[in-house]
Amino acid sequence: MLMADDKSHKGHAGISEHGQPGRLKRLIRFTAASWRLNLAGAMEFRFSFLLTVGSMIVNNIVWIIFWGMYFKRFPVLNGWTLQDVMMMWAAASGGFGIMSVFFGNATRLANLIATGQLDVYLAQPKPVLLNVLISRMSVSAIGDLLFAIFIFAGFGDVSPVGIVKFTAALLISGMIFIFFCVIAGCLSFWLGNTEGLSFQLFNALLVFATYPTAIFKGFGRLVLFTVIPAGFISSMPVSFIRELDLPFLYGALGMTALLCAGGILLFYRGLRRYTSGNMMGLRR
Repeated sequence: MLMADDKSHKGHAGISEHGQPGRLKRLIRFTAASWRLNLAGAMEFRFSFLLTVGSMIVNNIVWIIFWGMYFKRFPVLNGWTLQDVMMMWAAASGGFGIMSVFFGNATRLANLIATGQLDVYLAQPKPVLLNVLISRMSVSAIGDLLFAIFIFAGFGDVSPVGIVKFTAALLISGMIFIFFCVIAGCLSFWLGNTEGLSFQLFNALLVFATYPTAIFKGFGRLVLFTVIPAGFISSMPVSFIRELDLPFLYGALGMTALLCAGGILLFYRGLRRYTSGNMMGLRR
């Protein structure tokens, strides 16, 4: 009986240590540790760090001044007000900031694949895609994330409901940015070095995410909600943050889920075709 009880105890201990909850905890700790190391590396040179972040904030403010001058002369643009445009910029810059700060290699995936730089990640006992994405941080994008928070504080609804809606908008925007870039980057598995193409696709998403969808009609509008899903980001202020439009919300969530599933599937399917670059490297 004693031996049976001892085996049973060991079995339960194994489940708690090696089962799904334990695995999830280890992934969370690994992700948090990677983010801490990335931030520590970025802040090693404090003045450069502050200058880079500040420069990005100033760059975004220039666009805000431009839109402010426009709406001073034309108070309404096809139903959009200055507040709507400010919140559109908050959603776009915040989503871009989430991707570039926490998943900074998303925009470099095509280059990593084409140049055989995935070797170091394949040798580690961690989920490859997650490991690749979180291993780099864009310092300047911290400015985008802070800028989004400042704009929301100045123009948004800072009530508890408003904060929840804005946070949800940022998460949806960030996921769309991340996995659209993953899908674009995965083209390198089949087409060779598509770094230029991936950059153009990402740039199109970023540019169209900062223009009101009301100015687009017909086929152009269809493209912005399908091929280049920037419409789900730029429409956040009027279709989700200002007033909850359930069909739009369902569409945004559906597109986000589709991009996530498609990006993960394409990456691991493409990984079977990956050719090692025979590179030796170490990660801290």
